[in-house]
Amino acid sequence: MIRTIKQDAGRLSRRTMLSGFAAAAGAALLAACGGSKATDTPKAAGTTSAATTATGAATTASGQVSSGTAVTTKSAASTTAGSTTAPVSTTAAASSVTTSGTTVASSATTGTRPAGSTTAGTASGTTAASSVTSSTAGKFSGTIKIGSKDFTEEFIVGNMYALLIEAAGGKVDRKLNLGGTPVCQAAMEKGDLDLYPEYTGTGLLTVLKLPSNTDAKMVYDQVAKGYKDKYNFVWLDPAPMNDTQALAMTAAGSQKFGVTKISDIVAKADQLTMIGPPEFEQREDGLPGIMKAYGTFKLKKYIGVDPGLKYKGLIDGQADIAVAFSTDGDIAVNKLVVLQDDKKLFPIYQITPVVTQKALDTSPGIRDALNKVAPLLTDQVMSTLNYEVDGKKREPADVAKEFLTNQGLLKK
Repeated sequence: MIRTIKQDAGRLSRRTMLSGFAAAAGAALLAACGGSKATDTPKAAGTTSAATTATGAATTASGQVSSGTAVTTKSAASTTAGSTTAPVSTTAAASSVTTSGTTVASSATTGTRPAGSTTAGTASGTTAASSVTSSTAGKFSGTIKIGSKDFTEEFIVGNMYALLIEAAGGKVDRKLNLGGTPVCQAAMEKGDLDLYPEYTGTGLLTVLKLPSNTDAKMVYDQVAKGYKDKYNFVWLDPAPMNDTQALAMTAAGSQKFGVTKISDIVAKADQLTMIGPPEFEQREDGLPGIMKAYGTFKLKKYIGVDPGLKYKGLIDGQADIAVAFSTDGDIAVNKLVVLQDDKKLFPIYQITPVVTQKALDTSPGIRDALNKVAPLLTDQVMSTLNYEVDGKKREPADVAKEFLTNQGLLKK
C-alpha cells in the first residue's frame, strides 16, 4: 500500500521537524511585524534518501539544467531520461573548495544547487568576534542582526555572513531559520533584521512584483534600484550562482509520459499530479507564471506539502512532477530529470546580501566583509556545500566555517 504524505511526515528527519518549529517562530515574528506568513522560499529543504557524489549534479533530459541563461551542469552524474553517465571531474581557473576531503573547482561561471536538513547551525544570540584575517576594526557599531530563510543554503550562507562580520571585528546576533521571504522582508522593514541572504529573482517577482527577466545584470539592477527606492535597502555584490526554479520528474516518469520540457506538460496535464509547496499555486514564478508563458492547463491534481516532503512524494509515486530548485541535492541523489524551461520563464536567482541602509551607515565594514565571499559562491561550490549538510548531515555552521577557512577568509 502506498504510504500517504501525512504518514511520511511523522518520520521526517530532524531538519523537517526543526522547520516546523521555525515556521511557527517565523509566523510569530511576522505577526509582530504586521504581515502574513508564507513559506515563500526560492529553495526548500528536502530529504536525502541515498548517498551521492559531493558535487551534487542537477540534470535535465539532456543532462543539463536549463534556466534563463546558459548554465553549467555541476555534475556528479549526468542523467538523461534513459541513461546515466559516469561522474566527471571538474577543473576551474579560480580557487578550489575543500570540504571533508572533497575538492571542487570554484569557477566564475553560472551553473546550478541542493536542499536541506539539520538545523540552522547556531542558535540566535549575540556572539563575540572571532579570529581576524583582514581587520576592519572600527567599522562596526552595535550588534548586527543577521537573518536567513528556512532551508540549507540559507543556513550556510547566513552563517558565512555572520562569521565574516565577526572576523572583521563586528558583533552579531544570529536570527537564522526565520521562514520564507515574507517573514524576512517584514523583519527587515520593521528593523528586527539588518541583513539576510536573498535571491535576485525572488526580489524581482515576489517582493517588487516586477515582470520576469532572464538577464542577470538587468534583474540585479532592477532589484537594487527597486529596493533602494522603496525600502532604503541595499543589495551588495551578487554571487555568480543561479538557483533557479525548476520542475523535476523521475527518469521513469519522464519516459512514461514523454515529458522532457515544460511545454510538454500542457497537452498531458490532466494525467499529471504535481507536488510542491502550497504557495507555488499562487507565486508569480509558480503555476500562474507557467500558464501565462506556456498556456492554460489543468493538472490532474496539485499536492501542496511542506518542502521537505516533495521529493519523497515524487519518489514514492504519489506525484509525477515535483517543484524543484536547480541545485537541490535530491535531484542528483535520485537521478531526477529536470524539465527544460524551453520558453525561458524563470528569472535568474543569484544569492546576495540585502542590507538596510541604516546598518551600512552605522557599520560600513559590512560591505567589505561580505563582498569578499560573493565571487566564490558558484553553482558548483554551493552544490557541494549543500551536499555536505544534506548528504553528510553536517551542521551548516561547521560547513560555512570550514569553507571560509579553506578560502583564507578566516584564520585556521
